[in-house]
Amino acid sequence: MADTSPIMVGPTPYALSAVPTPFDITWGMSDVSAADAGRSDDANATMHKNVITSKVTLGLTWKNLDGEQTSQVLQAFMPEYVFVRYHEPTINAYVVKEFYTGDKSAPVHSINLKSMHIVYKTVSFNVIER
Repeated sequence: MADTSPIMVGPTPYALSAVPTPFDITWGMSDVSAADAGRSDDANATMHKNVITSKVTLGLTWKNLDGEQTSQVLQAFMPEYVFVRYHEPTINAYVVKEFYTGDKSAPVHSINLKSMHIVYKTVSFNVIER
């Protein structure tokens, strides 16, 4: 696979490999608030968000992958932490950041019992910035 893939993954920022192109990539960003964030006891119950940083979440979904492609994707994201190259919309550029992976699912679409060829309906999971 060419290094022009929209998603590349690896154990270090300098050892990235392409994975099959996802059908869907959903970008999200969550704020991380300080431990003292919350509502104050004043009459207005003023909220104090106290953002200390923001973290990116990528929702990744592949459709109709065969067994080999599914294995490639799942193995690439198997380590506890991985570096991912993706397009960061806030700066309109590709970046590399460290992520961990959420729960994975891969429901089967079809199995050819003669050839044992398997196709997965989807392979999907989130990666969350470390």
